[in-house]
This record gives sequence, C-alpha cells and structure tokens, in this order.
Amino acid sequence: MNSKILIEARDIGKSFQMNKRTFAALKDISFDIYSNEISVIIGASGAGKSTLLHILGALDKPTSGSVKIDGVEVHKLSENQLSAFRATSIGFIFQFHHLLPEFSAAENIAIPLMLNGKSKRAALMRADELLELTGLRDRSDNKPAELSGGEQQRVAIARALANDPEIIFADEPTGNLDSENSAIINALFLTLRDNLNKTFVIVTHNSGLVSLANRKFEMKDGCLKR
Repeated sequence: MNSKILIEARDIGKSFQMNKRTFAALKDISFDIYSNEISVIIGASGAGKSTLLHILGALDKPTSGSVKIDGVEVHKLSENQLSAFRATSIGFIFQFHHLLPEFSAAENIAIPLMLNGKSKRAALMRADELLELTGLRDRSDNKPAELSGGEQQRVAIARALANDPEIIFADEPTGNLDSENSAIINALFLTLRDNLNKTFVIVTHNSGLVSLANRKFEMKDGCLKR
C-alpha cells in the first residue's frame, strides 16, 4: 500500500468564549494523516476529538494553526471554494445517519451527486453501484424508516462515497450500533481502504475498529498524548 502525507495539521488551537472566560478546546496539535490508511482518534468524552475532526474536515475553523489537505490550505479558501472542495474531496459520516426520511435509499445517495451537477439518471446509476458495494442493492427503494439501524448507516456511508472523495471523516460511525452491525461497518471500511484506496479519519470508542487501524492518535484535555 503506497501512502503519502494527505493531511498536515500544524499547531491547531481552538478556543471558545464561555461566561466571559476563554476555554481552550484544542491546544497546539500537530500531526499527519497518510493516504490509503485508517487513522483513529480516541480519548475520553470532552477530550476534543470531534472538535478536531470538524477542523480537519473543514466544517469548523481553528483559532490558530493550519490544515493542508493534499497541499491545499483549506481554511484559507473562500466559502464558495471550500464548499466545492468539500463536495469533491471529502466525505462525512456521523453517529446519526441524517438520511432524508421522505426519500429512498437510492435517492438519498443520489442527492449529493445531483447537487454536484449530475443528471438524475446518472446519479441513480451511481447510487445503485454504491448500494451494491455496501450490500444493500435489494434495499434501493426502501425509505430510511424501512431499514434497520445498520442498514441506514451503510446508506450514509454510500452517500459519503457518492462523489468519490479520497478522504472520509467519520464521527463515532458505530456509536449507535450493536456488535454485529459494528463488525459489518468495520469490515466495510477495510474493503473501501484496500479496494478503493480510501483514507479514513475516524473518531471512535469501538475497540474492534481501533484494532484494525493503521494509526492511532489519543487525545486528553485538548492535546495529543505522546
């Protein structure tokens, strides 16, 4: 597996104002994420894991420091440039699937493609490919309420893959699933890494997923443990 440095985080700090006092959620974090690998971020609740993930994925801005993704300093992009970059280069998976209840599994996957300029026909063809990949081809026409929790999360993963991003950020993707469905998701991440050369950055408490990761970063009190 050929890996290169894909994400460079340098001196990341993030502060919030609370009751007229400044709270430092992240403190001078620097590390690299390599392509075609699964990197996990672990730590106790409140350690700053999700805040860091959102900054790495350009959903939030750091108070200080920089993030480069494939050489692009993302937080220096304009809002329009950043939206376009996220649409094509980054996929997101959250603990709660956030599927649109009125649309089928295929339609939920197709929507980001259509927003990115694909025709409905082309978008639905791509959705069918991704449902096949995630083992849900026979659930294409089902709405979220007709799917199990594990199936809903696999649709969310397929949606994150819709525009073929190189990087997938995931925040507790198995946090609401039982052990059987968690194992299915973990195996899917491995398949996507090995067969499609995807890069994953995952916040997780799932010990099975941690054991499969290429790299592990542990956080405590807003800092990376060394």
